Amino acid sequence: MSLSFKGGVHPPESKHLSENQPIKVMKPPEVVYIPLSQHAGAPSKPLVKRGDRVLLGQTIGEDTGFISAKIHSSVSGTVQKIGPYPHPITGKQESTIIIENDGKDERAEELEVYGENWRDIDPSKVAEIVKNAGVVGMGGAAFPAHVKLSPPASKEIDTVLLNGAECEPFLTADHRLMLEFPEDILNGLEIIGKVIGAKRLAVCIEENKPDAIEVMRERAKGTSIEIIPLKVKYPQGAEKQMINAVTGREVPSGGLPFDAGCYVQNVGTSKAIYDAISRGLSLYERVVTVSGPVIKNPSNLMIRVGTPYSDIIDECGGPTETVYKVISGGPMMGLAQSNMEVPVTKGTSGILLFGVKDAPSRPEMACINCAKCVDICPMFLMPTRIAAAIEYDDVDFAEKLGTMDCIECGSCSFICPSDRRLLHYIRLAKNKIWEKRAKEKKNRIETN
Repeated sequence: MSLSFKGGVHPPESKHLSENQPIKVMKPPEVVYIPLSQHAGAPSKPLVKRGDRVLLGQTIGEDTGFISAKIHSSVSGTVQKIGPYPHPITGKQESTIIIENDGKDERAEELEVYGENWRDIDPSKVAEIVKNAGVVGMGGAAFPAHVKLSPPASKEIDTVLLNGAECEPFLTADHRLMLEFPEDILNGLEIIGKVIGAKRLAVCIEENKPDAIEVMRERAKGTSIEIIPLKVKYPQGAEKQMINAVTGREVPSGGLPFDAGCYVQNVGTSKAIYDAISRGLSLYERVVTVSGPVIKNPSNLMIRVGTPYSDIIDECGGPTETVYKVISGGPMMGLAQSNMEVPVTKGTSGILLFGVKDAPSRPEMACINCAKCVDICPMFLMPTRIAAAIEYDDVDFAEKLGTMDCIECGSCSFICPSDRRLLHYIRLAKNKIWEKRAKEKKNRIETN
């Protein structure tokens, strides 16, 4: 019996376009554009300057806080410039290291290589190695992995779940990773379990990937690792929903998986952790699904960080018709792009191309009080009331309604028969709540 959670929706999967496309290595571009901010937390500080020669895998950006990550060069070559450049996440001009590729791929040897002796590593060293390798969560949030590997001593974690659900439509990068690199993923899980000290280790995969379930089960034989099928439903891959589906536990409001005795990480991140320990590789490339109704050759590509979207689209044969919308990530939580020169970052899971008929712009109508958004909300919120509160600028009421617990899955907007931009209103409400809290904090400081 497959496991699931209460709520959620069933958008068209559209994974057939790329799920049978093996991972292909894309040739590095002539120039890479590597943002200093491509992870959750504080941006990195550049360690190089214009004219410096850098090596593949060399640290070029230093972490600047507890929640931050190191940045590495994805090619060998010469730094052309450090300055503002379009960013795929913020949509703004962000500080970026621009490197001209010399085509030699001369590698920096910064990390110790444990090879086949990776099981012998001292668990206390793992977080530091992962930090030096610049590994972040590769499911989209890009949270620094070394931070998650260093939970508070007061938190007792008994379960590690690897997220192989990949519930977003179109995306198949994780699916292909599980088919092509199952042992690396399981080895990474073993390393994580050793560091965290958890007794239960599991890989959670949606049932629409039966081949991946079979392959992972075969490779997991002889170990204590569980391979758990999950019901096909969005957002099955959200960590709070996955924890609830598998363990029956609930992460408390404002809490983290640690508070439910769980640790959740993406399968791609698990492989990156293993690569850092066993092979001494920093995170300078990742698998990206390039798909959508109007791309000529849907593909799963291993792409160097800093590669422009335009190069990637050309690599896949270009569009078959006029492109109306390009989304970075999946269609439910991804971000529409206005500039095809933005680069791939560590968190780029997909690049999707849509035509006019595939992404029609419909007028927003009045709420008909059908409560469908309430019925399907996986966080048990009332999206329509939050939207109404923020439309009337009632920030306090929006906060009382639990706005900050929203995981921004977009299920409410998807299900709304009136095409209400509910997720847009919730994001707006979150921003206003943050502004209110910052103002209150400032006033307290000034008062004291």
